[in-house]
Amino acid sequence: MAVQDIMPTWVGATAKQIARGVRRGDVTATQVVADHLDHIARVDADLAAFRTVRGGEAITEAEKVDEQEDLANLALAGVPVAVKENTAVAGLPTWNGSAAVRTPVAEADHEVVRRLRGAGAVILGVTRMPELGLWGITDDETAVTRNPWNMGRTPGGSSGGAAAAVAAGLVPIAHGNDGLGSIRIPAACCGLVGLKPGRGVVPCQLGADDWFGLTEHGMLTSTVADAAVGFSVLAGRRPEKLVPPQRLRVGVSLRSPVRGVHPDAPNRDAVTAAGRLLAGAGHDTVPADPVYPTALGLQGMATWFAAAAADVRAAGLDRRGLQRRSRRHVALGEWAQRRGYVREADRAAWRERSIGFFADHSIDLLLTPALATVPPEAGGWSGRSWRANMLASIRYAPFAAPWNIAGLPALVVPVGRRPDGLPVAVQLIGPPGSELLLLGVAGQFEMQAPWPRHAPTYPRIPTPV
Repeated sequence: MAVQDIMPTWVGATAKQIARGVRRGDVTATQVVADHLDHIARVDADLAAFRTVRGGEAITEAEKVDEQEDLANLALAGVPVAVKENTAVAGLPTWNGSAAVRTPVAEADHEVVRRLRGAGAVILGVTRMPELGLWGITDDETAVTRNPWNMGRTPGGSSGGAAAAVAAGLVPIAHGNDGLGSIRIPAACCGLVGLKPGRGVVPCQLGADDWFGLTEHGMLTSTVADAAVGFSVLAGRRPEKLVPPQRLRVGVSLRSPVRGVHPDAPNRDAVTAAGRLLAGAGHDTVPADPVYPTALGLQGMATWFAAAAADVRAAGLDRRGLQRRSRRHVALGEWAQRRGYVREADRAAWRERSIGFFADHSIDLLLTPALATVPPEAGGWSGRSWRANMLASIRYAPFAAPWNIAGLPALVVPVGRRPDGLPVAVQLIGPPGSELLLLGVAGQFEMQAPWPRHAPTYPRIPTPV
């Protein structure tokens, strides 16, 4: 059947296009949701982006959106959204990455889910993540989540299912959360915009203590405009029109936070390309290397270990039921806490040092690579050793974690393609309160060098004009 013979669909439209269409009466939320559920049914068996799809429930919720008399103030009117499976959605269990750590059916939505619904979004289901959100690769014993750009590669982690869903057009935007890069790493793997807000901007309330305060909720999107709307909804703010920032001074660094791990040529070239885009937008770039103390890496790893142990302990789980890699991780976390290696004073010192870095170098933002190398191959990681998973995650994605420890806002934005066809991206970091500034610069990138919004074979059906 020729493409032109297929009925038009809203699959592939942006969140802003969908919300505008629903508010104007060009389409119903019910039709939009039905289109996306059909697309999920066709392609997610291969991708495994979703853990659970709320087919009938989502249609019922879309009908309720259509029945509302006033849609004018709903920023996400009728927009299909996916939620990461460690965040409570009423009526569903909270999986947390595997059956071993699944908690009972939630009686109420998490606050960020409540805000999404309040803005008119329809929750299509929950997306997959690695067990306890610990790894930069998404799979478990039931399925391997794959990158729509290359099915042999991972979409990243831990918000891997969310990134795969958006890159394949299964939803226009997806919720994720980021404890050591778990939004930005998948966004870089899948050619998306991923914003980690600064500490305290969006309510977190995950696990025992939000991974000692490192974790933030955010959205993965295919456009900057959708990222801005998603951020405003999660932050409980009225959407603001992004204004292109005036002349900025942006520090540029290729220095890796992990000794012995360096960005490969495509990721170095991505930073060079981003520098040209900054210059094209009227900004200045200067070398500015953060000094990552050796102790920071050790403290970050100890916190990573201990966060898992705290979550398991708080949930009353028997760690013997965990995957082998996670059991080892939790055991190391218990050891790190007993030895006193997890200290708030250390994290506070790095935060103060990071905030001071911008003033010390007279810069507004910092530009770094998003990844160090190509995303790992997909498949089988949940059955491999702790050491294999840890090294794979650190070697390809070392650049994100310091900014969780510092609690600073950070954003990943696509800037091109690797020679193998996978997307390549850069990371922008700013001082506290700079979320809209980061989005404004990303918008300038998008205007100068637009990126493909979906992997080439997705969506496989035409989008509306």
